[in-house]
Amino acid sequence: MANWDERYSRGKHTIKEPLPLLVQAVHGLMPGDALDLACGAGRHTVFLAERGWQVTAVDASRVGMALTQERAREHGVSVEARVADLEQGEFVIEPEAYDLICIFYYLQRDLFPQIRAGVRPGGMVVAAIHLVSESPEVEPMNPAFLLQPGELRAEFQGWEIQHYDEGSSTEEGHKWPTAEIVAHRPAVDCET
Repeated sequence: MANWDERYSRGKHTIKEPLPLLVQAVHGLMPGDALDLACGAGRHTVFLAERGWQVTAVDASRVGMALTQERAREHGVSVEARVADLEQGEFVIEPEAYDLICIFYYLQRDLFPQIRAGVRPGGMVVAAIHLVSESPEVEPMNPAFLLQPGELRAEFQGWEIQHYDEGSSTEEGHKWPTAEIVAHRPAVDCET
């Protein structure tokens, strides 16, 4: 994670405003337990904590976690910050432990079953993940970190899809097209 540590240390990828998708998704909801996967510098973690959510933030970057904790202190909230490499399985999502799991601009396909199982019935997942692109205007990126069209929606088949979109990112600075989803796990358990 030295690469991400270096980026955060130089002030890169340290946006402070939360993604509008998350702001809209949690508007008016009763706060509960939330998990912010691959949270980076913690902008979504702090946003949720300020609104009463009990947030567990996970990222492999020690610098990102330090920034998350610093932001939380600045905003007068507490969060559980966990340095863990998701790819190495250093953090396991406990079944039905969260009312909300969010994941932004990070793709690890083998986490999807844990994510689905980790949401309590009636809870939700909010995600925005980059898609493959044939556009010559976007710089090449490892296709292993890019979704195929329709892939994100298919991961939540059987869930109530409140929002789904594929296209230009709704956030400045992202050149890659993005798939966005807000999906609620049915209150009556279904196959995860």
